[in-house]
Amino acid sequence: MTPGGGSGPMKDCEYSQISTHSSSSPMESPHKKKKTAPKRKWEVFPGRNKFFCNGRIMMARQTGVFYLTLVLILVTSGLFFAFDCPYLSEKITPAIPAIGGILFFFVMGTLLRTSFSDPGVLPRATPDEAADLERQIDIANGSSSGGYRPPPRTKEVIINGQTVKLKYCFTCKIFRPPRASHCSLCDNCVERFDHHCPWVGNCVGKRNYRFFYMFILSLSFLTVFIFAFVITHVILRSQQTGFLNALKDSPASVLEAVVCFFSVWSIVGLSGFHTYLISSNQTTNEDIKGSWSNKRGKENYNPYSYGNIFTNCCAALCGPLSPSLIDRRGFIQPDTPQLAGPSNGITMYGATQSQSNMCDQDQCIQSTKFVLQAAATPLLQSEPSITSEELPLPGKTSLSGPCATLTLGQPTPPSSMPNLTSDTGLTDMIPLKEEHEGHQFLTPEEAPSPPGMLPSGSPITHSHTMHVLSLASQDSLHEDSVRGLVKLSSV
Repeated sequence: MTPGGGSGPMKDCEYSQISTHSSSSPMESPHKKKKTAPKRKWEVFPGRNKFFCNGRIMMARQTGVFYLTLVLILVTSGLFFAFDCPYLSEKITPAIPAIGGILFFFVMGTLLRTSFSDPGVLPRATPDEAADLERQIDIANGSSSGGYRPPPRTKEVIINGQTVKLKYCFTCKIFRPPRASHCSLCDNCVERFDHHCPWVGNCVGKRNYRFFYMFILSLSFLTVFIFAFVITHVILRSQQTGFLNALKDSPASVLEAVVCFFSVWSIVGLSGFHTYLISSNQTTNEDIKGSWSNKRGKENYNPYSYGNIFTNCCAALCGPLSPSLIDRRGFIQPDTPQLAGPSNGITMYGATQSQSNMCDQDQCIQSTKFVLQAAATPLLQSEPSITSEELPLPGKTSLSGPCATLTLGQPTPPSSMPNLTSDTGLTDMIPLKEEHEGHQFLTPEEAPSPPGMLPSGSPITHSHTMHVLSLASQDSLHEDSVRGLVKLSSV
């Protein structure tokens, strides 16, 4: 503001704030991290499964038969409650629809619990774990020079006096624990694998077998219950109006009776089969293969059986439920975040701890030290111009141009750079001036580049002479370089 109230040309001036913190040293400039939305483990799950509700629901990909199961149960039960229960509750007792409702909700609850839960999937080995396991297998099998590995990859363990073989899974890269098997449809190793059931749209294993058994058992009771009272309804109506008139008055009962008649045999038979498996503590997979059959020998017996039917049933249905091993809703642990490039146009050199697509750490540290030392080294100019043809430097490679010299007491460049010290006697040949006017410094374009960063086709020529830096500037630059090196040492 000028005297007299006139603003003059100052109104047209604009000022921009300059960050002295970021310009004091390249290493002190703030880095912006690349922010990526964290992913959950179910999003990158390697098996052939479908997930819903942010990973809370886990099913197989083939779910068409599961929807057919839902339709059959819902339609049959719905017709029973809509057309048969009103007549039966009036003629017999109101407890019939109440009992039917309890059975229906129990069937639906156990079905959804079986279909939407983790059956006991075993996590696959990480690359490091797989490599370590491969080394152990090579040592155990005695790998030959031709790289031949014996085909059978098994381990033997003893369980209750019975030898059990642990097979190696080439997909999951693990030795499967006892009673585990790999499901070809879901492409997962499942602990205590029983079978893959398309009717529930999921594998049946250690974590959902009890719910599967309660589902088929309760469904058997519900099917028998509906079939029995539908027949009762038709008989009561036929006594009043005749059999044909009874069928015309309640056509839904005919549909219910047909569905229940053709499904009750398979459902009841399946329930009886799994009751036998639970009482003997076997799985469907073991029973089909005959793993513990007496035909294999008199000494072959089931090591997992407790020897008591009641104990086996309690162990299968009332034992503790093991937690899920895949943690499908957990977050993926990100790698060390990469630093974004600076926006001021200055090339930055630094070492990060990322294990992929990064340069060698030692080379990056060495390049960073060189940049800091170049910034702290006084680039002196003197009257005489010294070129590479006039004064060869010991151990210097051909660079088709002169290089600046370093004075005594300055930091030494990395070992990969030429050794430019006072041992060559250059300081005796350059007359230093204590009093000078108008200091000239090398621009960033003229400053020497770190190893491996020189642009192709650009000759390194410096025709400028060099003067002595002032003591204050020299101390300030040296202090910045020391501060940068201290930060670098903590990487």
